Amino acid sequence: MSTRALYEKILLDHAKNPRNFKVPDKFDVKLEGFNPLCGDQFTFYIVFDGDVVKSIYFAGNGCAISKASASILTTLLEGKCKNEAMNIIQSFMNLMKTPSTEKVDEEKFGKLAVLAGVREYPIRIKCATLPW
Repeated sequence: MSTRALYEKILLDHAKNPRNFKVPDKFDVKLEGFNPLCGDQFTFYIVFDGDVVKSIYFAGNGCAISKASASILTTLLEGKCKNEAMNIIQSFMNLMKTPSTEKVDEEKFGKLAVLAGVREYPIRIKCATLPW
């Protein structure tokens, strides 16, 4: 299986079976994101334990790319301190700004590398970055 096919499989899995997709009973922070161009809309609910993201959930509607991106975000940020979480977010946003012809350092980006293919479709980059 090619790397691209594997990435597409992972994205489809996260879109069809999103992780942490629910509204929790209790949360510390609620954040909303909306893309008026396509109608994607998500709300994120974060539970902190001190400075650590104890859990993060999301709810809403969006295309497969935005839903998969939101799902991946929740799995990557859980257990991270605020600074680590912000570094991951910034790293992802920087990745999405690089040209699609630039090879992705899979070791550096880990799970985020699955979203790098979206760079080939500039109109869809907003779908991938909305949750971030």
